[in-house]
Amino acid sequence: MMNNLSSATEFCLLGFPGSQELHHSLFAVFFVFYSVTLMGNTVIIVIVCVDKRLHSPMYFFLGHLSALEIVTIIIVPVMLWGLLLPGMQTISLAACVTQLFLYLAVGTTEFALLGAMAVDRYVAVCNPLRYNIIMNSRTCIWVVTVSWMFGFLSEIWPVYATFQFTFCKSNVLDHFFCDRGQLLKLSCDDTLFAEFVLFLMAIVIIIGSLAPTIISYTYIISTILKIPTASGRRKAFSTCASHFTFVVIGYGSCLFLFVKPKQTQAAEYNKIVSLLISVLTPFLNPFIFTLRNDKVKEALQDQMNRCCPLLKD
Repeated sequence: MMNNLSSATEFCLLGFPGSQELHHSLFAVFFVFYSVTLMGNTVIIVIVCVDKRLHSPMYFFLGHLSALEIVTIIIVPVMLWGLLLPGMQTISLAACVTQLFLYLAVGTTEFALLGAMAVDRYVAVCNPLRYNIIMNSRTCIWVVTVSWMFGFLSEIWPVYATFQFTFCKSNVLDHFFCDRGQLLKLSCDDTLFAEFVLFLMAIVIIIGSLAPTIISYTYIISTILKIPTASGRRKAFSTCASHFTFVVIGYGSCLFLFVKPKQTQAAEYNKIVSLLISVLTPFLNPFIFTLRNDKVKEALQDQMNRCCPLLKD
């Protein structure tokens, strides 16, 4: 705890309630999720780079999406360490700022990239003859560069504004990482206006990146319904199914967490939704984009056969 005349220079993370036995069980579960996420997304990045069949805009974007998912789970090692150690875990102010910035910046970049992937799917389905002309390598590099720059630059002010407040009520965060809502609860200053601005920014970022996705899929569905054969419709929809599934999961969880007028809502609610974003969604990404994608499965099988010749038998 702190007196009312100073601001926190470090924070204590409460983490998860419960016994040490429960913490060890949670550690085992989350460690498996973390390991599979790290390995699965790394495999996707490698396979996209080495297999020429995957040298197309769709898989180029997928590789960057997997890289973002790896950065997203940056908060998981801190959470795992907290589950192993009894009591509260401390984190410095600088580490807290870095953690929050990377968490928000990567999330914003991911939204921008998902919007770009939706437009890519629109061009592939609705303008297939012009696909290679429109989605050329220069366009793809430009789109990815803008997405990364937008994600990281747009979160500088929100994080800066958050840490301009004086955290004098306490230095104990009821979370497993430096959550912005819980940080604002510790401030002795009036945070109402800042919370409202952050809410508007979340609306603009999420809805702004969701708009091209909605528009693209409106045209995609309309085009698919006009295809005369069932097999043709299935083939066209299969090119979008993985991206659409990821969009539903990603946007659904983030809308619950960020698009709310009150940033300082219940800690337990924040923890659950944060787990969906930082643990479950990155974990599902490799499965969503491999199990439903024949090209990726073929490329994985070929690489496994090259690395392990015995698997051919």
